[in-house]
Amino acid sequence: MSGTEGTTDWRQLREFKGVDLTASFVLSWQVEGHSLQLDVDVSLLPQHPFYEAPRPSERGCYHAAVLEFPACTALALHNEGTARPLVALAKGLGPGRIEGLRRTSEGGYEIRGAFGEIAIRSDRPLLRLKASTP
Repeated sequence: MSGTEGTTDWRQLREFKGVDLTASFVLSWQVEGHSLQLDVDVSLLPQHPFYEAPRPSERGCYHAAVLEFPACTALALHNEGTARPLVALAKGLGPGRIEGLRRTSEGGYEIRGAFGEIAIRSDRPLLRLKASTP
């Protein structure tokens, strides 16, 4: 991610309260309408209302979730120069651990991880936990 002046780290965004994004994993990327949706295994912290103490063999409390960037108008790989169509770029992105996410001074978002560094133009992100299966 380029310079940090005027940016907001994910830890300061209310959507991620009680979550550790840097211990979370993107499983897949898809575009539905104008919404970029990432299927994630999100790491919940003890202060999160759905946190459960992990079993001895587990590394933490993980929960299936969707990280949605609604009203997404552009998606680009860092240093690529031009934005490609949302669906085409999202299809080419793979899974991986999230290393960081921030809101830029221009109002967009940047997410980086094993999948690369991605610039996203969208409304404020939403994190929705998926219903647990019995």
